Amino acid sequence: MLHRPLLESFLFAVALAVGLTPELLPMVVTVTLSRGALRMAQRRVIVKRLPAIQNLGAMDVLCTDKTGTLTEARISLERCIDADGQDSQRVLMLAHLNSVFESGLKSPLDEAILAREIDTGAWTKIDEVPFDFERRRVSVLVDRGDARWLVVKGAPDDVIAACSHHEIDGGGSRTPLDAAAKERLQAQCRDLERQGLRVLGVSWREVPSDHSHADVRDETDLVFAGFAAFIDPPKAGAGEALAALARSGVAVKIVSGDSELVVQHLCELLHIPVTDVLTGREIAAMDETALRARVVKTNLFCRVNPAQKNRIILALKARGRVVGYLGDGINDAPPLRSADVGLTVDTAVDVAREVADVVMLDHDLGVLHDGVIEGRRTFGNVMKYIMMGTSSNFGNMLSMAGAALFLPFLPLLPTQILLNNILYDVSEAAIPLDRVDAADLRRPGTLDMQFIHRYMWLFGLISSAFDALTFWVLLGILHADVTLFRTGWFMESLITQVLVIFVIRTRDRPWRSKPAAILAGSSLVVVAVALVLPYTPLGHLVQLEPPPAVFFAWLAGMVATYLVLVEIAKRYFYLHLASRGSHRLPAHRSRARPA
Repeated sequence: MLHRPLLESFLFAVALAVGLTPELLPMVVTVTLSRGALRMAQRRVIVKRLPAIQNLGAMDVLCTDKTGTLTEARISLERCIDADGQDSQRVLMLAHLNSVFESGLKSPLDEAILAREIDTGAWTKIDEVPFDFERRRVSVLVDRGDARWLVVKGAPDDVIAACSHHEIDGGGSRTPLDAAAKERLQAQCRDLERQGLRVLGVSWREVPSDHSHADVRDETDLVFAGFAAFIDPPKAGAGEALAALARSGVAVKIVSGDSELVVQHLCELLHIPVTDVLTGREIAAMDETALRARVVKTNLFCRVNPAQKNRIILALKARGRVVGYLGDGINDAPPLRSADVGLTVDTAVDVAREVADVVMLDHDLGVLHDGVIEGRRTFGNVMKYIMMGTSSNFGNMLSMAGAALFLPFLPLLPTQILLNNILYDVSEAAIPLDRVDAADLRRPGTLDMQFIHRYMWLFGLISSAFDALTFWVLLGILHADVTLFRTGWFMESLITQVLVIFVIRTRDRPWRSKPAAILAGSSLVVVAVALVLPYTPLGHLVQLEPPPAVFFAWLAGMVATYLVLVEIAKRYFYLHLASRGSHRLPAHRSRARPA
């Protein structure tokens, strides 16, 4: 059976390891994230969920919609052409009929069509077949008194597939739509798309005057009228912002419902290299395993529906990537919810703003890069605290438990442990305000438990070894009594824990990375308190006594040696041990400058 002092020592060791410091962790994390949210607010970015800031820093893949994010979303109708490739007022009239009577949410393409003034007062709406992402078209049934038409517009391929005839001679006559005519129309469409124009197909059919209900079955045997082509210029600065993200280790992937030719033209304008292209039709034929094999190297996904966008996000996450999604439309809601961090703009539809984690008030993608850097700054400061707390507490627990095996008394009294923790927490409370090395902001960082575990063991054992050296100096050289022993270890433990933050807080050499003034000040104040506390009434109250002068010489030597050894161990750790895990921050830093 354990005798009472040994049992109490082990209990106090546990108290030291899980004392106030773990309770401080939520506060440190919350303050760090809140400070990041405030900095983002200054850039007119609303963070709806605090953890999204850290997720931004961990993000290594950004999937983005095209319209409204990479383009200005100022879509204008460039031209309407008939099946012969000639400008056509008739095609404009049919497209206008469809858009003006469509009862669903007006798309930017509809608004561009309605911006052209066309007199449709003679027509009345009878019924409609709403748009869906499977058919990719919308139909309205309209009547003029002397004619009743079903007017259809949508994705060119889907509209052409539903047609059996096409107009010629400006609509004066029609002819069967054979394979050669279809190929000619598709080539005409591709030529428009290569110019960066978004294209809709427009068709119609005449129905009996008593036909009062429209459904999908009516979308057959249509007459193809022509194409409506739209221009949406790229957003100023989008190319530079995407390039900055790429330099920061964030792979940018475009996920769009538009044609691959249109998106590739945009990529050329924004200087985005295309590595591989996947279309919605190809994705539909893939199982999840095949999709996961392609999503990492592919950076252009075209003609995809909302379900396929969501599959892409989930496939990337299944490959271990931290995924952000930027979109502003109704069809972006599923991937916005599935992504690790969903981003949108203030002009997005309600459902997109609702599910997004971050809302940008200014349509400036450069702000997104700032958010990534802010997330990495937040992550860096949180990691400092975690590494400090785990290694220090683990070392103190080992020291306390080891001392209990050899000492006939408690190494520290409960009040001394409590005071030690309070002072230590005061010194660490300023970590959220600390600077982060610029080198740590260049690559994504994720929380890796193996990395922390190895760090805790290495630096915890070093801390415990110096505690053992302190025990030997106190008992073997200074022949300390119980009170002096507790005083000496209290001072050595607190001073080494506090000062080591200047070594641990950076992966570079400590003198090259300047800490925040408040962190340096609070740490040095706590060190000063530890040195003078035994000479104060509070020190007497917690049973500390002034140590002899020779102890301070030993203490200075041990602290200096400890900090040098930790610096050497740190360099070894990041060169040889850190890379064994999945921790994505670079293991080696050279001449890091604080940001």
